[in-house]
Amino acid sequence: MELTKKHVLEVLKGVRQLEINKLMKLLIEINDNKAAFILELLKNFSFVKVKPITSEKALLIEELKEAVENVHLVKQGKLKARPLNELLNEL
Repeated sequence: MELTKKHVLEVLKGVRQLEINKLMKLLIEINDNKAAFILELLKNFSFVKVKPITSEKALLIEELKEAVENVHLVKQGKLKARPLNELLNEL
């Protein structure tokens, strides 16, 4: 397939669209006595979508994040991996 100027422009248009639609997701911790205020404040911004999560889900997210960071450290040789048998025995 020959790459034409039209193809390049279509790809660039798609890339620009992806850049425009980028979203950042945040997980924040707020004291219970301030949570209602912060939630109400954030809901007033049309560009912000607020979705409270349970503390159990927040903990799971943190644990998954830590696990991914550990995998990266193992791949970089900065952390020693544990044998699979050892991990399975813990379960």
